[in-house]
Amino acid sequence: MRALLVVNPIATTTRPRTREVLVSALSAELDLEIAETTHRGHAIELGTRAAREHYDVVVALGGDGTVNEVVNGLLVDGPRDDLPALGVVPGGSANVFIRALGAPRDPVDATGLLLEALRANRRRSIGLGQVNDRWFIFCAGFGLDAAVVGRVEQARSRGRTATPGLYVRSAVAQYFRGPERTTTSIELKLDAPPADAADGVGAEPSGRFAAVIVQNCSPWTYLGPRPVNPCPEASFDAGLDLLALRALGLPSTLRTVWQILSPQPDPHGRHILREHDLSGFVLRSDAALAAQVDGDYLGELSELRFTAVPNALRVVV
Repeated sequence: MRALLVVNPIATTTRPRTREVLVSALSAELDLEIAETTHRGHAIELGTRAAREHYDVVVALGGDGTVNEVVNGLLVDGPRDDLPALGVVPGGSANVFIRALGAPRDPVDATGLLLEALRANRRRSIGLGQVNDRWFIFCAGFGLDAAVVGRVEQARSRGRTATPGLYVRSAVAQYFRGPERTTTSIELKLDAPPADAADGVGAEPSGRFAAVIVQNCSPWTYLGPRPVNPCPEASFDAGLDLLALRALGLPSTLRTVWQILSPQPDPHGRHILREHDLSGFVLRSDAALAAQVDGDYLGELSELRFTAVPNALRVVV
């Protein structure tokens, strides 16, 4: 079986000796080519080559950002039946994707499960999201959460490690110092308003929003071991889910945070809109706002066009 292993050498939680053990285990059972990423976007280039040269499997060893880039490379020419399957060995700080699949967070255990799945020819087809021209696996955001991701990326560029504590401190700082708390500029337009739309039967959501979170699976992310779940019904087997906040006042925002961190999350309230299993929608803002996909900061944009793509990718799991 011809396989390409895409390794992020600066992945947060794997040491060089651990990576050597993992590479050795994979090489023993696969016709394995190894490629280390050297710059942002390199994993996209490697995924594109693997798709066009018809590899059987591409294994991403790194965090969610590495996995996202590999997926965007695999799907650069669109979904098709003969694309390489994706395997993941976690090496990041959150590893949301592999945990959402129910696979181990430990890289050695995850490698063992991956090899077992390859021997048994186990594959799972999952749906993905697409925003503008970018594919995403588990989440996207417009507004506050994306601004927090941008703040964390700035800290990482200065040598900081992406820990849960860094995300919490960045979120608090962005909430009180950023412009998002006093801005409600986002408009939402659904491709096909669902019959049970929260704002009325068959109706478009009314009003404007301060921030929007989009999920393709549950959870949205993890705070250390704790799942964070704005849209607990989100699934790889359904369309896209979203949670939109009409305002970011302190009492209502704290209440929402408490709800999404609950063991049985059910965010609700007058300031919240939740939609489930959407095929597509557009978010527009008068002023450009921060945007992110899978924890990767995209910059400030004024329009995001979302599409749910079922059975877009095969995953070894």
